Amino acid sequence: MLSLFTHDHDGERLSCVAGRADDADDGTATAVLLHGAGNGSKERLLPLLGEFAARGCAGLAFDFSGHGESTGTLGELSLRLRFEQAVSVIDAAVPAGAPLILVGFSMSGQTVADLARHYGKRAVGLVLCAPAVYAAEAWPLPFADAESVPRQDGAQETQSRFSRIIRTPESWRQAPAFDVLRAYEGRAVLAVPAVDAVVPPAVTRAVADALAARADFTRYELPDADHLLGLWFRDHSEDRRRLVDLALTGLGTPAPASADA
Repeated sequence: MLSLFTHDHDGERLSCVAGRADDADDGTATAVLLHGAGNGSKERLLPLLGEFAARGCAGLAFDFSGHGESTGTLGELSLRLRFEQAVSVIDAAVPAGAPLILVGFSMSGQTVADLARHYGKRAVGLVLCAPAVYAAEAWPLPFADAESVPRQDGAQETQSRFSRIIRTPESWRQAPAFDVLRAYEGRAVLAVPAVDAVVPPAVTRAVADALAARADFTRYELPDADHLLGLWFRDHSEDRRRLVDLALTGLGTPAPASADA
């Protein structure tokens, strides 16, 4: 059963949803589902949250500020604030010390890495869906924090500092997230569409290489999906079940295997 609640953090009211199996206790693993950027929201992740709950997990999702039903302005959000909001919601809603399965879509690939560093061994599973990672310089910047930059014709134009950094070729290669993923030793699943028009293939390869270093790692490719995997898993129940099968493999959480597992 899913329950809605709100959580106040740093002047914003975040819209949240939680789900728990009937026999879940304070030691049950909680799957934390984090939506992507743009028009992403927790709404599209509810079927996936329900699938985790059906397997004996607790589940948690929320709208970052400026998204969905939360307050705030999207342009004032940053990668740092995404991390801080996620920590605040998790610490308020998940029993202290309970294991975490961190599930991130697109931009939240970065947030999953940030949370894995923060929570250490509590993060027993990482599920990265078409993930993005970012240069350290971009992490604290509000998405719409603008500056004046020169154009080739000598005129000035206004541009988001965040956008300028992430659009700089190869800026992602020094992302601190890679150090976190290379050091991670738990269960890890990388779900990717065969063709991603948003995240460059080189980023996806680098994430896969980092996870393959020490994690119990599986790559799950979806040949007919596009970058918006939150919508894909919402609408494709077999793929959604398969993702949860893979996420829970080896974790000891009740999880009946699907027919093709």
